[in-house]
Amino acid sequence: MKIAFQMDPIGAVDINADSSFRLAEEAQARGHSLFFYTPDHLAYQEGRITARGHDMTVQRVQGDHAQLGPQRDVDLADFDVVWLRQDPPFDMHYITSTHLLDRLKGQAVVVNDPFWVRNYPEKLMVLDFPDLTPPTTIARDLDTIKAFKAQHGDVILKPLYGNGGAGVFRLDANDRNLSSLHELFTGFSREPLIVQKFLPDVSNGDKRVILVDGEAVGAINRVPAPGETRSNMHVGGRPEKIGLTDRDLEICARIGPLLREKGQVFVGIDVIGEYLTEINVTSPTGIQELERFDGVNIAAKIWHAIEAKCA
Repeated sequence: MKIAFQMDPIGAVDINADSSFRLAEEAQARGHSLFFYTPDHLAYQEGRITARGHDMTVQRVQGDHAQLGPQRDVDLADFDVVWLRQDPPFDMHYITSTHLLDRLKGQAVVVNDPFWVRNYPEKLMVLDFPDLTPPTTIARDLDTIKAFKAQHGDVILKPLYGNGGAGVFRLDANDRNLSSLHELFTGFSREPLIVQKFLPDVSNGDKRVILVDGEAVGAINRVPAPGETRSNMHVGGRPEKIGLTDRDLEICARIGPLLREKGQVFVGIDVIGEYLTEINVTSPTGIQELERFDGVNIAAKIWHAIEAKCA
């Protein structure tokens, strides 16, 4: 098959951690051809969805991991699969790309389905499952956020559309910085904030569970660095091997059918203790760590699900 990857510059990726690289590597091993472009080279041109990029081959040699052909323009309708894999922030640039890719419906399989990526971003999809999540408020109004903090005492405050642990703050019962942080965030963004009750279980790790076409295939535990609340690997979290608990499987059984129905083939959910905190559908990661810990080719499972959709 012909596979196009819409992603951030591939020259900068860590080949031992990046999930997009692993998906490209597995696709190539299965005999598929690869094309790479960045989202700023996606376009609508008189009824066609086009991209300017490069034919690509990959190899597991850091610094020489992607060989790119001459730049050329392509019609994405000529491809079998288009991967939506750029990282957030989930801003209007990102949203516009989902609108354009949505126009390929019936011509190419876009993974994950851009209509539902747009309508179910990570920190909003969990709102469909309030009994699985910690107490949560989404608001821009400072008084609303203050009332939530007064009720729950120890909370996590973060941007609604951020990623990788950026801008995440823990505000305990004695903290006096809420008004200043609100002023800071609202000074450069019109977006709401999300505030959740702090879960002490995060000290034991923030579990990333990988689902393929709605089915749980494994998990890794991300343990915060000493003195750090955030467990994201982008900010020093340490990945550890871990199994799936009965509660994890219960959560996946609840959300899996919705993910499958909405075309979300590769999803990473975050679980702290007994609670679901995020459903990551834009550009989830973690498959390389999971493959190393469990010895299971998760990338092959993902491609098997996609190939079935293309059959």
